[in-house]
Amino acid sequence: MRGPLGRDVEARDAVAAVFREEAPRLIGALLRQIGDFDLAEELVQDAIVEALEHWPREGLPERPGAWLMATARRKAIDRARREARGREKLALLVASEPAPAGYEPEDRLRLIFTCCHPALARDAQVALTLRAVAGLTTAQIARAFLVSEPTVAQRIVRAKRKIVEARIPYRVPEDPHLRERLDEVLAVLYLMFNEGYLSSGPEAPERRELARDAEWLAGLLVRLLPNEPEPLGLLALMRLHLARADARFDDRGELVLLEDQDRSRWDHAAIEAAGRLIERAAALRRPGAYQLQAAIAAVHAESPSWEATDWRQIGALYELLLGMLDTPVVRLNRAIALRWVRGPEAALEELDSIAPELDGYHLLHATRAVMLRALDHEAEAAAADRRALELTSNPAERALISRRLEGLA
Repeated sequence: MRGPLGRDVEARDAVAAVFREEAPRLIGALLRQIGDFDLAEELVQDAIVEALEHWPREGLPERPGAWLMATARRKAIDRARREARGREKLALLVASEPAPAGYEPEDRLRLIFTCCHPALARDAQVALTLRAVAGLTTAQIARAFLVSEPTVAQRIVRAKRKIVEARIPYRVPEDPHLRERLDEVLAVLYLMFNEGYLSSGPEAPERRELARDAEWLAGLLVRLLPNEPEPLGLLALMRLHLARADARFDDRGELVLLEDQDRSRWDHAAIEAAGRLIERAAALRRPGAYQLQAAIAAVHAESPSWEATDWRQIGALYELLLGMLDTPVVRLNRAIALRWVRGPEAALEELDSIAPELDGYHLLHATRAVMLRALDHEAEAAAADRRALELTSNPAERALISRRLEGLA
């Protein structure tokens, strides 16, 4: 039998799960009606607190989102009666009639476009999106990007203030501003997915629910903007990576490199479906960086084995990608492919050319270690691995690098 404490913990876990799923939609729905980010978030937080009081005793309601929306609206009425602050905005909410579910499917997407307005700095866009849309706490965001909690909190506060001061509208923009805003949204979804796919924090090697959230949002973007090729490319890229998710870690939770993964565990139906997304994007004849990254991932995913990988095709795709997105990280990834086309010497030369720009990035040093070891420079390889170990807190990456240093990998 479960005691009261067990039921309480179970209820709190249920509230946490509902919060991740429902809170961004509820904030979006309230923001649509009252136009005040802080107030919308406060009302949802108040509703969550009430859920923590009621659900352990009464059980999870059949429709948690509708329960939370009804509670938030009731909190708004109570607040309107006793406070002057926001009375007009709260009156708008009280007077409005919510949809049966309490929100529209597009609310999270509108919320993303609001968070990713070009008037906001990129770091503020990312922090606000992860907080409001993905439901991450300030502490989680701080750990993910290796900054302090007060820094993240300040970014979020400044971003909300800017939204109010600049009167940034809560909507998906129309042409001609759509493409400019779309680039920001795609970049934030990409960062959100990457943080879920391989976490930067020490708690867990991955946050697959966060990666799935990013994939779901990218899918919503595709449904609402079916003639934009880059969302198709990003969605295909995410799904190709997620198709390998079950083979990426062993039974001990340690990272399994692509070349060592059991490809029978990959989701080949998902890989085929992602390939169709790439073809659909290509048919629009507007190539972009996400489409090329998806094409590179597709070559890997469609190869029957590591040995059969078409490295020349991958190299050619990287050349095209560099023509659109010439960044040190792209050059780092190209260097990995270069090893299998021209050898580890050429790859190491490329890595050394970008080393000053990526000295604080652990994957540069980890990749240099691989190339140095392939050239029998064991002492230099060990030094590079030690530097990589200093720069990452992900437990799976640390275990892999430690095993290499011990000669076990």
